[in-house]
Amino acid sequence: MTAATLSREDLEKVLWNVGRDVRRAMLHAVPNAEPHQWLYELVRSYPGRPGKAIRPALCLATCRAFGGSDAEAFPVAVAIEMLHNAFLVHDDIADGSEQRRGRPTLHADYGQALSLNAGDALVVLANQVLRRHARSLDPALADRVLDEFDTMAMRTLEGQATELGWRRDRVTDLAPEDYLDLILHKTCWYTTIHPLRVGALLGSGGAAPPPAMVHFGFYLGAAFQIRDDLLNLMGDELVYGKEINGDLYEAKRSLAMIHLGRAVEGDDSAVLHDYLSVDRPARTPAMIEGIRALLEKYRSIEFAHDYARGIAIAAMEAYEEAFGDCPESDDTRFVKALVPYMLGRDS
Repeated sequence: MTAATLSREDLEKVLWNVGRDVRRAMLHAVPNAEPHQWLYELVRSYPGRPGKAIRPALCLATCRAFGGSDAEAFPVAVAIEMLHNAFLVHDDIADGSEQRRGRPTLHADYGQALSLNAGDALVVLANQVLRRHARSLDPALADRVLDEFDTMAMRTLEGQATELGWRRDRVTDLAPEDYLDLILHKTCWYTTIHPLRVGALLGSGGAAPPPAMVHFGFYLGAAFQIRDDLLNLMGDELVYGKEINGDLYEAKRSLAMIHLGRAVEGDDSAVLHDYLSVDRPARTPAMIEGIRALLEKYRSIEFAHDYARGIAIAAMEAYEEAFGDCPESDDTRFVKALVPYMLGRDS
């Protein structure tokens, strides 16, 4: 990985290696205790399934880019990924999702009550990993890292509440700016901004200014989320690992759906209204196909693709602001290569 740019193959090799190591650490952090069949077996489920590992890899690479080592950041990266898995358990229940990483969701196998409890346990275990490591840091730096986790958690919960509120209250008067504000909270903060900020803090011993990471993290996370929304409409379910059209069954206000809501006219407005006026169980396959046809008719998917490309251009500019003072290395090349990777990924 010494070339000026990082190939997709090398980037995915980094993600695979980080994912393998982080999965092992997460599973090691789960007690081998009782009640195994009702708690710890469930807690191990999502951490044991291979994922993209973007969050821990981003944290580790940023720490090294700012002069730190894996020993300083690895437990923090593990805590980030454990919290991510906890959020997935809760999200799948809230969304009624059927698949996660190519297998049935936890609540599909064990029911909502036990799955909620397992998700809560993952939060507790992540905090154990984090706070155990924080005791080895300089107290002032430890406080800043813990504050970053608190901020990230609250921003994520605010975003989740907004999305669920839009769906519950059937909010339709939305613009792309509303979508960007939503994903800033729900996706970007814990997927990209937070790993960047804590990685920079740990690598620099607290000297790196975290605000420099917000713009880059926002644009990088936005590219990730828009691509994820598009994969849910157009991806290969075996590769993507989640149910195709799941977002349509849940009536998520993706960028494409918001564009459709602003562009639709005539009799098509009634079709969209009928779709949004019912809950998920009442949305039939025929209804979903009708909405997919409208997304094509009004070029809403094309709009989202174009928007994502614009976001990626902004991300490359923001990268220079965030990492401009770091010497070029495999780690800076990895972080920079994540921008086009986000747009081209298929899972």
